[in-house]
Amino acid sequence: MAYLTDVEIAQAAQPRIITEVARDLGLSDEDLELYGRFKAKVSLGVFGEMVDRADGKLILVTAITPTPAGEGKTTTTVGLGDALRQLGMSVAIAIREPSLGPCFGIKGGAAGGGYAQVIPMEDINLHFTGDFHAVTTAHNLLAAMLDNSLYQGNPLNIDPYSITWKRVMDMNERALRNVVVGLGGKTGGVPRESGFDITTASEIMALLCLARDRKDLEERLARVVVALAKEGKPITAADLKASGAMAVVLKDAIKPNLVQTLESTPAFVHGGPFGNIAHGSNSIIATRMALKLADYVVTEAGFGSDLGAEKFLNIKCRTAGLSPACVVIVATIRALKMHGGVRKDALTVSDPDAMERGIENLWKHCENMEAHGLSPVIAINRFPTDTEEEVARLYKLCEEKGYPVALSNVWAEGGKGGVDLARLVLETMEKRPSNFRPLYPLEMSLKDKVDTIARTMYGADGVVYTPAAEKKIAQIEKLGFGNLPVCSAKTQNSLSDDPSVVGRPRNFMITVKDAKVSAGAGFVVVYTGDIMTMPGLPRTPAAERIGFDDQGNIVGLF
Repeated sequence: MAYLTDVEIAQAAQPRIITEVARDLGLSDEDLELYGRFKAKVSLGVFGEMVDRADGKLILVTAITPTPAGEGKTTTTVGLGDALRQLGMSVAIAIREPSLGPCFGIKGGAAGGGYAQVIPMEDINLHFTGDFHAVTTAHNLLAAMLDNSLYQGNPLNIDPYSITWKRVMDMNERALRNVVVGLGGKTGGVPRESGFDITTASEIMALLCLARDRKDLEERLARVVVALAKEGKPITAADLKASGAMAVVLKDAIKPNLVQTLESTPAFVHGGPFGNIAHGSNSIIATRMALKLADYVVTEAGFGSDLGAEKFLNIKCRTAGLSPACVVIVATIRALKMHGGVRKDALTVSDPDAMERGIENLWKHCENMEAHGLSPVIAINRFPTDTEEEVARLYKLCEEKGYPVALSNVWAEGGKGGVDLARLVLETMEKRPSNFRPLYPLEMSLKDKVDTIARTMYGADGVVYTPAAEKKIAQIEKLGFGNLPVCSAKTQNSLSDDPSVVGRPRNFMITVKDAKVSAGAGFVVVYTGDIMTMPGLPRTPAAERIGFDDQGNIVGLF
């Protein structure tokens, strides 16, 4: 059976004018800055009008350890929002913006899929309102002013060997991971080793999404640490007198973007930090605005519960004072079979026994959410190749374990295919109220925080540190940043730090190879395993299939 592609489904939609969608949330035309007929930015002044309004209920969508293609968190998030709206609820969705790197690489976009998408899908996946470009420019402006300070006599006495601030671009480009800058003779600057990260790994992206307002954004930009002085003092963006100009570059990027789903549910799509490198969730500003405008807000956190959800709960919720009312864990039968030992090229073959062997991965993600005082709801994201026997076996296993479970068929049916899940979420919020709590106190030492995350979220026996990581962590605490939360950079393909290990690993250690303070974002990054902050393109990039047809329509975009 032939299926329409995501872009074909999106192009066939008849969206409402965005001003009409905004009115569903109580927003006026004056609250919007239009980007054509179907996209708008929402003025930050809206907050002043809503200060006394009660918040809606926040529903977090996370997932099990995914296959390389992803398990459908965004699709489930969009479909669940549409389903709640079909039940007559006041709903808004709050998700991240896609990165161009994965769009042209292998994973695909972040606008959902099938009949559970946010639109205009092509625009959202390609440039959108320019937020990523603004983040890239602000980041690279700081890099340029740093190198200029070195060139102009180094008045801040910067130690060139201590510089941690690379440049960024929103593309998968392995050739730029390690570069030498400053070549070309005396006028070319001061030669030194550097490199590029992907824009979604930029601290500027992270702090933009953690800022509460424009003033907070400016203060966070000023605190960004780029290097150390030769006497050991941190060198910040404020020292380089760059933070003011950076804030100006981000003057529009800080405003949330409003679009809609295929079923006209309002959707805030704003910010895009990666979940395996940064904290993996949309902006605090967009989430807080959605909570003031709707009774229910459905949001997601990147990759599995061990990554995006852990950081959402311990970084974003702590920073913004948020408390989820419910958490949904997306599971797919194909991923459970992979965790049960099935090869990637055989996941479409019915194998209930393999699925049952892989179920421990799902249980671990449920336990991760229970460790935060949250009662998980399991959403089985159905694929056309799933058999009735596999579905029935998975239902039975979840029910025996005592976890609420519902089938989600939103990819094929839109909101209609998520009504059972929506009803179960509403029932769970009523019967099992959230008792949310962070995983660790900020007063803990950095190594104790890392150990707590590794043991509780990954199931590790402990943590080992390379000498370089030991030195970095000691230095970070000496500089006064030890009371910040931890942002763990780890592979998304395993609960461990080894991407080849599937299922529920046991009897393993997590290896921390490096650490860095992101003082502007307000967390300390620890790098585990062989994590990359600049992805590369696959052998056959998705970009090879993208282009125009004879009518000028975009084709090949998922």
